Amino acid sequence: MIPRLHVITDAVVQSRHDHAALARLALDGGADCVQFRDKRPLATAVLAGIAKQIVRECARHGALAVVNDRADVALAAAAGGVHLGRTDLDIGTARRILGDGVVIGGTANSYEEALRVCATDVDYVGVGPVYGTRSKADPAPDLGLATLARIVQDCPKPIIAIGGIDADNVAAVMAAGAHGVAVLGAVVGAADPVAAVAALKIAMAPEGFEPADRPRGR
Repeated sequence: MIPRLHVITDAVVQSRHDHAALARLALDGGADCVQFRDKRPLATAVLAGIAKQIVRECARHGALAVVNDRADVALAAAAGGVHLGRTDLDIGTARRILGDGVVIGGTANSYEEALRVCATDVDYVGVGPVYGTRSKADPAPDLGLATLARIVQDCPKPIIAIGGIDADNVAAVMAAGAHGVAVLGAVVGAADPVAAVAALKIAMAPEGFEPADRPRGR
């Protein structure tokens, strides 16, 4: 089962918390998945060390740990998943390296790209930016809800929506048919990341969320 609420860590947009601390906060709020993303030119050993911390935190909470961009780091850290963009290692090679037991996600920034990625050996497709993003210097154009709904209809794999999503608009994203969402700014930029994650989860499925439905692991 692909998790529904993915929280992406960041140590550039904000500097209050490191990646491991953000993972703990997200998991305490009820995140189903933590995605480790760091675009800085850090040494592979450094990235693997951080990823291992996140994998441990996720294991304590029964959540999925995903490494963005780097299949080698995911392998070194024994992460449960990797998320790959168009300039990263191709999906087929990543699958051969990591095996069938690892969740692989692919990125799509348009309807046409979503169909191409969906036809590969991915487990889910990350689609966006739905509402835009401030975490990238040169973001793709906004997709909007209508295009998101069209992708959901025509792609048989789970769609994880991303881009400008927060507790105020996540219900509309889910209503468009998304399986789940990935968020960065709405959590890492929040004064209280734990409360921000809990608010997102409630807004995604208000009838089924219990704040204490996951062991806190500490």
